[in-house]
Amino acid sequence: MTETASPPESQLPYSSWTEEALRAVPRDALRHVAKHGLPGEHHFYLTFRTDAPGVHLPGHLKARYPEEMTIVLQHKFWDLSVDASGSSFSVGLSFGGVPAMLTIPFAALTAFADPHVRFGLRFQPPEPVAAAVPDAPPAVAAGAPEAEAKPQVVSLDAFRRKRE
Repeated sequence: MTETASPPESQLPYSSWTEEALRAVPRDALRHVAKHGLPGEHHFYLTFRTDAPGVHLPGHLKARYPEEMTIVLQHKFWDLSVDASGSSFSVGLSFGGVPAMLTIPFAALTAFADPHVRFGLRFQPPEPVAAAVPDAPPAVAAGAPEAEAKPQVVSLDAFRRKRE
């Protein structure tokens, strides 16, 4: 029995080049739609990380979708534009009858689909923006007993309603 040797590890970033090339597809599709409108029955599902750098959306949407959101460009959207550098797009949409403008970098996309032609792409999600992490644990006040700094376990039974 012969062992199959695995291919050598590439010193060229082929996967990131491929990822970037695939992100050109939604960029080109949105540029086309911004200029000519959606043809026929085409429509787009765009899923993106709401916590990615450069994403701008109203606070109520950010609160409702703190990590990921999917928008649909089909019948009611306006002011679709791709910025000159091709790094992000903006679009107006209504959410529960409330109009909102969104700006989404293409790097924040995790999926793009046109269900009319059964076309779809998935992308590696960008790294989420990490919350600031302190370098050292918070200091305990001088002279305070260490026992006070330990976490406490709280029983949820105290907060449950009792059935009568």
